[in-house]
Amino acid sequence: MAKEKYPKEVKSFLDTLDEAKELELRDVEILAEELVLHLVPQAAQAVPPSVHQAHAYLEEAVKLLRQALGIPAAPPSAPLAPPSPPAPTVPVPELVKTAFEPPVFSYPGSIAEVQIGATSTEGGTRGKVIKVGGEKCPPFYRFEFVPPNRPVIALDVFDVLPPLPKTIKSYYRDVLKDHVAWVNRCIEEFKADLVTLHLISTDPAIENRPAAEAAKFVRKVLDQIDIPVIVGGSGNPEKDLVVFEEVSKVTSGERLVMASVTIDMDVAKAAQTISQHGHNVIALAFLDINQVKELNRKLLDAGMPKDHIITDPSTGGLGYGIEYTFSVMERMRLAGLMGDETMQVPISCAATNAWAAREAWMEMAEWGPREYRGPLWEITTGLVNMLAGADLFMMLHPLAAMTLRKIAEVLAKPKVEKELKEIAYEKWASAKL
Repeated sequence: MAKEKYPKEVKSFLDTLDEAKELELRDVEILAEELVLHLVPQAAQAVPPSVHQAHAYLEEAVKLLRQALGIPAAPPSAPLAPPSPPAPTVPVPELVKTAFEPPVFSYPGSIAEVQIGATSTEGGTRGKVIKVGGEKCPPFYRFEFVPPNRPVIALDVFDVLPPLPKTIKSYYRDVLKDHVAWVNRCIEEFKADLVTLHLISTDPAIENRPAAEAAKFVRKVLDQIDIPVIVGGSGNPEKDLVVFEEVSKVTSGERLVMASVTIDMDVAKAAQTISQHGHNVIALAFLDINQVKELNRKLLDAGMPKDHIITDPSTGGLGYGIEYTFSVMERMRLAGLMGDETMQVPISCAATNAWAAREAWMEMAEWGPREYRGPLWEITTGLVNMLAGADLFMMLHPLAAMTLRKIAEVLAKPKVEKELKEIAYEKWASAKL
């Protein structure tokens, strides 16, 4: 057929195909199990082999179509740029295998070791003694120094029963009126290291029991047990000073702990009275590191030996100020290690303050059973502050006390890296799918 018989649109289309370097397909459906796209940057000069191959097929198809229709061949188009050689393969470097050695530092200061209790050879009548403190590095830095003492746990015993959550009271229901049996249960069944005898009956706002009567009560309990104890006051600064004086006299030489001396007391008189009879003291500040420093300095200046002081900066429970407590305790411990004499004493943590948070005790179905919530709140409060450097823990719930003691025992082991099989960490969390 003569060339002029073909529409000019056909000739124009074929000329366009001859000049094309790209082919765009529209309304095409591709059925394939795997599709690989090679994307070439717009500015690249080299054309990959697959593009050259597709362009050759396109030229051949147009040539055959022209021959069939009798249309002369178009002038040759400019050749495509030759494909660039493939980039050289960069070998993957091998990682260097090496052992990790933690950096080891030495510190100019150390924490005093405080002994609680005294045996017959030391002027007391206790069958055992408990020691806290003695650190020479930050908490649980065993690669720098293995501390001589693990954190210890004290459970609370009250001379008169205060309002307690039912979940706690149920553990002591049959011994609430027998304080010796109460103490023995804390030690033998719940594995506490010692107890705190809280003399809340001496509070003028409660029973205002005379100091001499309270001291007689402490002596009576001590005569029937062989462990050292902490003696807690009522929180009234004037009355507590009198109570501590009487208790110190009737328990002279036993090296108990008087809890607590505060900044609003006659600190010098308290220090002289308590140290005169060989006892220890807990210095209670109120979440103010400067107050901790001031109170400890007053005790030292009044003659209280450093190894008879335990400091309590106050404890905010989980969800109730625990972050600030952690910060204060951490700063105290580091300051002591760096040489601040007023901070070179063991730290006490009142984990019982976790019960101030309503999440620990409020009956709320969507929060889960409070029988578990309460102990978990107290355990978490204690553990966070243990990691900050606390040495002595005042606790309320037996389950919380037993759990925190087990944690302390594991963390305090000098070669825990070889004994992690004791902790079934793979069972901490599970899920059913």
